[in-house]
Amino acid sequence: MKKILSVLVVFFLCTKAQAQIHEIGVFLGGGNYIGDVGKTTYIAPNELAFGVLYKWNRSPRHAWRISYMQSTISADDLDSEEPGRSLRGYNFENSIKELSLGLEFNFFDFNLHTLAQKFTPYVSSGVNFFTYENMYIELGETKKINRKSSIAIPMILGIKTNISRSLVLGAEVGARYTFSDNLDGSNPKEENLNAFRFGNLNNNDWYVFSGITLTYTFGEKPCYCPQ
Repeated sequence: MKKILSVLVVFFLCTKAQAQIHEIGVFLGGGNYIGDVGKTTYIAPNELAFGVLYKWNRSPRHAWRISYMQSTISADDLDSEEPGRSLRGYNFENSIKELSLGLEFNFFDFNLHTLAQKFTPYVSSGVNFFTYENMYIELGETKKINRKSSIAIPMILGIKTNISRSLVLGAEVGARYTFSDNLDGSNPKEENLNAFRFGNLNNNDWYVFSGITLTYTFGEKPCYCPQ
């Protein structure tokens, strides 16, 4: 009996997997950071960001989303309109590499198997695992210690449309709230570096990826049945 149930479960899962539509594609845009160095503008991409993504559409309204993205983030106090930062004159550059798992929700039905052109705004969130350079700033010079990892919560807002039967074009802005306050070298956790901490030590850093996505769709026509 257990063997029969196991076979049925496997068959059900395989059938469900084949009955979905998939998307695979690329992301290209820019990245910027929000923290204790440089400008405080939320959306101001100043470095190239790129990546790959995969979506598993569970219905015309929602999809599981996996992506890998990377970018350099940088900032300079001389670009800030805040007098204190401009006089301080710090700057930094860091490398961000992230792996993300999340859920994407469409505001309108986005059934990729209909021929009519369609569009929808969408939101997405989940959890990101990312790596970055652990650093500190001494006398205005950035000094890197090692590479560390942390967690971030993405908040993505976008809009997308189908440009052919198999291609979907989107534009999105995604802010990442990180569980680190040292993307900019302002808050190294090493005790021997306490003297080099600066800025607001109670607020964590953010980084933002803004750009376009282009995905190719494939898979059998799904039966969007009630779950």
